[in-house]
Amino acid sequence: MLTMREQWFGNVRADILAGIVVGLALIPEALAFAFIAGVDPRVALYASFTISIVIAFVGGRPGMISAATGAMALVVVSLVAEHGLHYLLAATILTGIIQFLLGIFGVANLMRFIPNSVMLGFVNALGIMIFLAQMPYLVGGGILTYVFAIITLILVYVIPRFFTRVPAPLVAIVVMTVIAFLSGAHLQTIGDLGTMPATLPVFLLPDIPLTFETLKIILPYSLALAVVGLLESLLTAQVLDDMTDTPSNKNKEARGQGTANFVNGFFGGMAGCALIGQSIINAKSGGRGRLSTFIAGAFLMFLIIVLGDLVVDIPMPVLVGVMIFVSATTFNWGSFKFLKQAPKSESIVMIVTVGIILYTNNLAIGVIAGIILSSLFFVARISKVTVVKKGGTYEVNGPLFFASTTKFIEAFEHIHEEKITIDFENSHVWDESAVGAILKVKQKLEERNCTVQITGLNASSEKLYEQFT
Repeated sequence: MLTMREQWFGNVRADILAGIVVGLALIPEALAFAFIAGVDPRVALYASFTISIVIAFVGGRPGMISAATGAMALVVVSLVAEHGLHYLLAATILTGIIQFLLGIFGVANLMRFIPNSVMLGFVNALGIMIFLAQMPYLVGGGILTYVFAIITLILVYVIPRFFTRVPAPLVAIVVMTVIAFLSGAHLQTIGDLGTMPATLPVFLLPDIPLTFETLKIILPYSLALAVVGLLESLLTAQVLDDMTDTPSNKNKEARGQGTANFVNGFFGGMAGCALIGQSIINAKSGGRGRLSTFIAGAFLMFLIIVLGDLVVDIPMPVLVGVMIFVSATTFNWGSFKFLKQAPKSESIVMIVTVGIILYTNNLAIGVIAGIILSSLFFVARISKVTVVKKGGTYEVNGPLFFASTTKFIEAFEHIHEEKITIDFENSHVWDESAVGAILKVKQKLEERNCTVQITGLNASSEKLYEQFT
């Protein structure tokens, strides 16, 4: 009870102000994601509102912002195009169920298998993606567009040196919007991106046939959404853990993401997950508790319903300036030092992770590819086994498993002796492939009338060896 009270009311002023900043930043992102997915802007805005409100109560990482995201939007493009909105809502509900079940089964435990080089690639790719996502609002916008973006960026960097009670991004947005209004500058505004909803989301049931055919249509999309959403959310939670030096319950976060998406589907929203950019804005603005996440969603809906006429006039270059600041602080500039100092294999993993994420515009694909590549390098590194002859004894050095069996077998190909001993004191037999290799070597040597004695197996190796002999 004390923990929940602290998470909700231990940082009230900073959480409220940070939530307001994030609420503003959610609008253009949601509208852009709606465009990607091919749905009405209300679908993304309702999703951002609903997910933020629900996750504030049930999430495992206080202060993390979840809403409609580009990664999830990319997954559902073909579903929306071929089957329409209601199948998207059904897929969102099923996504929530899958994520909740994965949370129960401890999916977050898999986080320990993500190497640091992959995490660095993930963070750096996000920083680059956030920056690149701002370019359509800058390129071709005229000199004033660049001026407003640059001045906003300068304000966000300079204001904290003199004033910290109000988040710098919020001050910069208000100041630059007022300047744009008073000067009559012709700039692209939030209102140019799409029509704002005029009402709160309402409960509805997806209008689809409840048949096995429907399940066959939405299940592949829901599985993809569940994996992409949890991967992005859990990695974002880890980034915030490191940034704020506070822990989070990632299995609870997985269940929370599932609950949020399940509820979201009944209120007309598309599937969503954690947003790294807005989460970092929240953290940089002082947001630490659940209240900041709640305020972000509530203020978003307040903005578009009550203050919609004012919000539509906020210049996009101002929000672009804020997001460029976020991209610069997201990117790990220490990565250049890492590239010089780290083993070449880890540097390659980081670069490949960044490259694949940027090429596919899909965080999940890049991270999974990075993990696979890192695993291959690891297997190659530890699969070096040597066999050293000492009299009639052949000492095996190094782990014996599927990746090192070939070298082990080759070491005994040209032996023609009456009796030998294969000593495993400096080795470990890991799998059935290793046992199979030992038996193969023994059989071939015995065919040459060589007596073979196996010694030095430790307890677990001997147990495995006896299991297959």
